[in-house]
Amino acid sequence: MNSLVILLIAGIALLGGYLLYGRYLAKTWGIDEKAITPAVKYEDGKDYVPSSKLTVFAHQFSSIAGAGPVQGPILAAAFGWVPCLLWLLFGGVFFGAVQDFSAMYASVKNDGKSIGMVIEKYIGKAGRRFFSLFCWLFTLLVIAAFTSMVSSTFNGFTKAADGTTARNFNGAAAATISMLFIFVAMAFGLVEKRFKNMKEGVRVAVAIGLLVVMFAVGMAMPMYLTAPQWNYVIMAYLFAASVMPMWLLMQPRDYLTTFMLLGMIVGAVLGLVVAHPEMKLNAFNGFVLTAANGSQSYIFPTLFVTIACGAVSGFHSLVSSGTSSKTVKNEKDMLFVGYGAMVVETLLGVCSLLVCGAVAVNGAVPADLTPFQIFSQGVAGFLSTFGVPNSVANVFMTMCVSALALTSLDSVARIGRMSFQELFASDETDKAKIPAWQKLCLNQYFATTITLFFGYLLCLGGYANVWALFGSANQMLAALVLIGVAVFLKATGRNGKMLYVPMVIMLTVTFSAIILNIIGNVKALSSGTGTFLVNGLQLIVAAFLIVLGVLVAVTCIKKLLATKAETAEKASSAA
Repeated sequence: MNSLVILLIAGIALLGGYLLYGRYLAKTWGIDEKAITPAVKYEDGKDYVPSSKLTVFAHQFSSIAGAGPVQGPILAAAFGWVPCLLWLLFGGVFFGAVQDFSAMYASVKNDGKSIGMVIEKYIGKAGRRFFSLFCWLFTLLVIAAFTSMVSSTFNGFTKAADGTTARNFNGAAAATISMLFIFVAMAFGLVEKRFKNMKEGVRVAVAIGLLVVMFAVGMAMPMYLTAPQWNYVIMAYLFAASVMPMWLLMQPRDYLTTFMLLGMIVGAVLGLVVAHPEMKLNAFNGFVLTAANGSQSYIFPTLFVTIACGAVSGFHSLVSSGTSSKTVKNEKDMLFVGYGAMVVETLLGVCSLLVCGAVAVNGAVPADLTPFQIFSQGVAGFLSTFGVPNSVANVFMTMCVSALALTSLDSVARIGRMSFQELFASDETDKAKIPAWQKLCLNQYFATTITLFFGYLLCLGGYANVWALFGSANQMLAALVLIGVAVFLKATGRNGKMLYVPMVIMLTVTFSAIILNIIGNVKALSSGTGTFLVNGLQLIVAAFLIVLGVLVAVTCIKKLLATKAETAEKASSAA
C-alpha cells in the first residue's frame, strides 16, 4: 500500500478526533474562559507562570514527544503495520489524548495540583502516597531509558567490526548543538522575562534564527565524548533543570525545541508526500512471534506496551498536571494543549511507522539498525530529495531524535523530584514541628539527588533492557490516572463514563505485561543468564510497581463505585 494513502487516512482520523471528540469532551466537562487559572492565581515566577497558548503547547509537546513515538511503533512493527496503525489511531484519539486532556483539566480545576494530590483530595492520603510512590518509581525508569538513549546518540566514538574505533561526527555535532541549547535557552528566558510584551511573531523569528546559529556552530565544533562521560553530563544537566525556575530553562528550551521537532515532522511528512514510498512491511505477521532464541512474544499485551507513547502514555499525565497546568493562562487553552499535543505526537508515531515501512527489507524491520537509526536515516533520505546535503540532514535528524528524549528527561527529572517530595508531604503548618529527616526529604536538592542516583543505576543496564518494563509501567500509570480522574469527575458532578472502557483495557494490558516481565526476569536469574544490575533491579522495581498498581487501583475503584454523596463528602472533608 502507498504510504501517502496511509498518511492521509491517519491525518483525517486525528484531525477529526480533535475537532469532534476533543470538543465533545471540553463541552461535556465544561470550560470557563472567565475563570482565574492557577497560573494567574498563584503566580510565583518559578512553577506557576502564566504563559501564552503557544508557549504552553511547546512545553507540553516537547516534553511528551520523547523517544516513544519513534522507538515504539518501529519495534512493534514486527507484528505488522496494520495492527500498529490501528492501535496508534484508535489509542491516540480515545485513550492517549483523552488522558492527557483530562489530567490537565483535573489539575487546573484543583489549583494546579498534581494528579497525586488530586487523588488525595477525592480519595484519601493512602491513595495519594501509593500513587506518588508509583510515579516516583516510574520516573526512575524514564530517566534510565532516556539517559541511555541520549548518551548513546551523543557518543562521539563508534567501534567498527574489526575492533577499530572511529569518530562519530553526527553524534558529536548533535551533542554540541544540544549543549548550546541549554545556555541559549537561559538567555532567551531572561530576554522574555525582561520584555514580557514581546510579540509572538518576533519570538518565533528569534527562535528560528537561534536554531540556525546553533546548528552552524555544532557542525563546526563537534564534541567528542564517550557514552559513559555523557551519562555524567546529562545527570548534571538534569539536576540543574529540576531545581531551576520554569521560565529560566525548561520553558524557553522547550519553546526552541518545538520548532525543531515540528520541522522534523514537516520534513518527514513532505518527504513521504514527495517520495510516497510503498509500505514494504508485512501487513500482519500473526498473533505470536518467535525469536531466534525460541522466546515468544504475544500481540497481547506486547504490541500495546511496545508502541507506548504514540498511543497512550501515563508519563504525559505527569507533564499535564505537574508542569503544564501551572502555566495555562486561560482554560480555553487546555483543549489545544492537552488534546492537541497528543494528536500531533500520534502523527509522529504514524510517520515513524511509515519511515520504517519505506526502508523495510523482505517485509521486516531492518535487523542491523536501531529504531533511532532507521528513523534518522529514513527521514534524512527524504530531506535529500529537497537538495539538503546528506551530512547536514543526518546531523539534523540525530539532533532531533536526541532532543525528543532530552526534553522529556528534564521534565521527568523535575516530576520525579516533586513525586519524591509529595511522598513526605506534611499537613503540619508549623515547620519547626516537622522532623529533621522529613525536612531533608522535602528539600528539593536532596529529592533531586536521590531521584537521579537511582535513575543512573538503572541506566547502567542500557535502554534496551529497560524499555519493556518502562512501557508496561507507563501504560499502567495511564490506567491509574484515568481511574483517579474518573473519581474527580464523578465527585464534581461531571460525566466521566467515557473513561471507563479505556481504564479497564489499560489495566488488563499492563498487569498482564508486568507479570510477564517478572516471569522473564525470574527465568533469566534462575538460569544464570541474567545479572542483578539488569534483571535483579528490574525484578525489584516490577514487583513494587505491580503491588502499588493493585493498591492504587483498588483504592480508586472503591471510591468510584461509592455513591455520589459519599464521594462528594470525602472531597469536601479533604478540601
